[in-house]
Amino acid sequence: MKTTPGDNNNAYWRANISLLSKLLVVWFVVSFGCGIILVDWLDQFSLFGFKLGFWFAQQGAICGSHLYLRLANEDY
Repeated sequence: MKTTPGDNNNAYWRANISLLSKLLVVWFVVSFGCGIILVDWLDQFSLFGFKLGFWFAQQGAICGSHLYLRLANEDY
């Protein structure tokens, strides 16, 4: 069976949405868990002069975006 460009596009978007969904779940759990629920406990530590709870809340989105871009472009 010959692969058409439409089949390749569908496979790409299926993989892309799957990866994005998984990363959003991880981002939510880490951001909500570490940035809100565990913030008081994490604030006793610091990273580059910032409280660790603040770091998780602020930098988590940037790190997640970078990870998504690296993983999404790996196969295509």
